[in-house]
Amino acid sequence: MEELIDSIFSDLKTELNSELTGENDQALLLVKVRNAVDDVECVRNYQGHHTDEFKEKDLKKMKPIIKRLALYDWNTIGAEGHSSYSDSGISRTFVSRDDILSQVIPFATVLSAQ
Repeated sequence: MEELIDSIFSDLKTELNSELTGENDQALLLVKVRNAVDDVECVRNYQGHHTDEFKEKDLKKMKPIIKRLALYDWNTIGAEGHSSYSDSGISRTFVSRDDILSQVIPFATVLSAQ
């Protein structure tokens, strides 16, 4: 899992190079990446029979979604909960974070009839 986190973190550091002004920014970006991985893992709803190896391989397939989530979280720092922003003739509209997470298909829990 750390390999995936490091890969996404490295990609985003490159993309956001001009915005990362110090160690605090990098530490915050790493937190955003870790939180995105945790959120995808939670939505994916892994079952008891899923091994750590399976989860890791599966999450690697989710890399683009995790990266988009982390980038979304980075770009909305200070605007959490806002769907749009307008100031001095400049308008920004954010997609919903849930729209990104909706691309993650959860594993179903099978209930047995007893």
